[in-house]
Amino acid sequence: MDPGHRAQEARRLLGLVASRSDPAAERARPGQEQFSDIVRLLILTGQRREEIGGLRWSEVDLDRGLIALPAERTKNRREHIIPLSPLARAIVERQPRCTERDTERDPIFGIGLGGFSGWSDCKAKLDAGLSIAQFRLHDLRLTCATGMADLGVQPHVIEAVLNHVSGHKAGVAGIYNRATYEKEKREILDRWAQHVEAITTL
Repeated sequence: MDPGHRAQEARRLLGLVASRSDPAAERARPGQEQFSDIVRLLILTGQRREEIGGLRWSEVDLDRGLIALPAERTKNRREHIIPLSPLARAIVERQPRCTERDTERDPIFGIGLGGFSGWSDCKAKLDAGLSIAQFRLHDLRLTCATGMADLGVQPHVIEAVLNHVSGHKAGVAGIYNRATYEKEKREILDRWAQHVEAITTL
């Protein structure tokens, strides 16, 4: 599937994922409920699947309204700050604080000591309801990037949101351009969340 068609198909998910959501049914299947909230966070933040599925309470600062991913948890091995929109923050806040052997679990999603792992089964259920051919969760990053561009966001700010090193921040330019654009990232993620909320019931 070409990138333009993937972007078009991924945009459809914004209007479909919430309409296919059944809160009562999700609560009856805890793994599916977690998966649905992971998908919602992927839509709202544009981050990678494993970064959100493996999210830890120690990486979340609710007082400051942000996620701070350490370098070892990012693809490019760079620490990444993700401001949380009010909508994304509410999704994180509603996750239960679970314990493992009387010790509070650090991973927010999943069971045991690791993060979320039920990708295949939960994705199959999502696919069955959406009927979007060849859809990948990674396409949500493209949806987020194209959506922000449609809102008039500059490419370097979009790259900062996605923690994607290319173009404006690749090579030598990346060495000298250390700006994290935290203020700009917060503003655009808030705007993006408002846009998503306006077309869905996330």
